[in-house]
Amino acid sequence: MDRKLKNTVILIVLLLLIILVGSIMVFVIQKSEIDSKKKRINELNLNALNAYNTDELMNQLNTLKLRAAELDSILALRKFNIPVNLSQSEFFNFVNKISFGFEPESNVNIEYKDIEQKEHYKFYKYRLFGTANYNDVYKMIFAIEQSKELKKIISSSFDNFVFVDKEGVPQYLVTYNLECAVYYSDNDRYASSVSKENRLIPNPIYDIFYPLIRNEIPPNSEDLLDVQSAQLLALIPEGAFLVDSKGTTYLLWEGDKVYLGYLTEIDFTHNVVHFVLNKGGIIEKLSLNLDKKETEEIKK
Repeated sequence: MDRKLKNTVILIVLLLLIILVGSIMVFVIQKSEIDSKKKRINELNLNALNAYNTDELMNQLNTLKLRAAELDSILALRKFNIPVNLSQSEFFNFVNKISFGFEPESNVNIEYKDIEQKEHYKFYKYRLFGTANYNDVYKMIFAIEQSKELKKIISSSFDNFVFVDKEGVPQYLVTYNLECAVYYSDNDRYASSVSKENRLIPNPIYDIFYPLIRNEIPPNSEDLLDVQSAQLLALIPEGAFLVDSKGTTYLLWEGDKVYLGYLTEIDFTHNVVHFVLNKGGIIEKLSLNLDKKETEEIKK
């Protein structure tokens, strides 16, 4: 065999070897990868076609809007929500709004303390302290606990406080110290886009710190009749005619107010008038007639 023919045979063998190796690579080794790439190309082509389908996009948008509205309504119906990215000043504004209608002797102090991080939410910690009317303190606690945006009282302490004003009238107040947690989140999974505040004004309740028996007797700042030193002068159709120790005369009828109490009854048959007095929690019934002064005390 001559050299030229020999080289030709070698080249043919090498070509067949290359074709064989390439076929193995394409149809055996890389077949699964090629199939996945073709599938991905088909998906991209399908999405590209749908991207230009306006009706299909609008249908998808409307479906998502309905779903979002449904989820939002469920969150809105919940009594409490956790707001998104709440600022520290929001709680100050909340307390100022609640305390706007408090009595003049009531005061509220706010102190920011700390922030704590939990797995799905965070909360600010505040301290509220001061002196206030008992029902004002109750209104503040009620508003914090019932607020739509979640807030909770962590700890509390209370004590009674007696304040005597310039006119000598005692005011029975409460000193309080509250620690509050104000919750918020970094996402809107707990919040609704439309939020209606809960009812934050409670009904008045009995002041448990108000003493049943008091040492302080309010002064007679209204210049009312002091029954204990008064005398019944006459009974006339218009009512009872009385005079106090200073010589000041008064014409009173049933239900009229006197110092520490009220005139409860005018008995024209027996020429007697009856009073009920409240002396620091001690209830007294006192009667005056035309010819003598009778006093009857009934302690309750």
